[in-house]
Amino acid sequence: MQTWVIKLGGAVLNTEDAAKALFEVLAEQTQAQFVIVHGGGSLVDKCLTDAGFASAKHQGLRISPKEQMPYIVGALAGCANKQLMSQAIVAGHKPVGLSLYEAGVIASQKLKALGQVGQCTSGEPGIIPSLLEQGRLPLVSSVGFGEDGQWYNVNADEASAAIAKELDAEVIFMTDVEAVLDANKQPLHQLDTNQINTLIADGVILGGMEVKVKTSLLAAQHLRRGVYISSWQKPENLAALLIGEHVGTKITP
Repeated sequence: MQTWVIKLGGAVLNTEDAAKALFEVLAEQTQAQFVIVHGGGSLVDKCLTDAGFASAKHQGLRISPKEQMPYIVGALAGCANKQLMSQAIVAGHKPVGLSLYEAGVIASQKLKALGQVGQCTSGEPGIIPSLLEQGRLPLVSSVGFGEDGQWYNVNADEASAAIAKELDAEVIFMTDVEAVLDANKQPLHQLDTNQINTLIADGVILGGMEVKVKTSLLAAQHLRRGVYISSWQKPENLAALLIGEHVGTKITP
């Protein structure tokens, strides 16, 4: 049975029943199994603001000082994860909330200047295959643990790619735009390495989308097949992708 890793952006949680609609699409699928990986940027922003912290980003990645990590972890592994669990239960799934550690991914510091922002490395085999065999739906937050036990804030796109590599799974990045857009704000249906490099150099792809596209390209290279970027705002897009239709943007090596 084919396994799909589906990354949900934190913005899904800001729209009532959006996650439930996506989970309902997944509940209708009988020939595939799914792993959900999620972020939760807006919840993190709110938690940090309420605690009196200022947020800052560098090239689309949230700078994560150690003193902010309890709030970041609480937002991602706590509030965001459990909100998604609620929506999944209502849609008929049996979800299990996980961090990257349980999924078999170890984190380490990406850059000292970014604080506790983590990058992914392979760890011991995770428990996801066993959960899938039991008919459970893994919901993985982008909170990572290092071999020294430290917490890391991992970009959820990178986390999705790492888990997909561990599972040899297909990947869909569900974002808040229909597709990657060109300079005229028109959707691009397929992108390869050369096209991506040109669009980044020209400033067409930047910020969070640059991180997403680069991560998608790395995932495509590791998996040796295309990965997809599409919109969570249209659950029918997810249904179409799962049966092989071409919607959104396909990233190829």
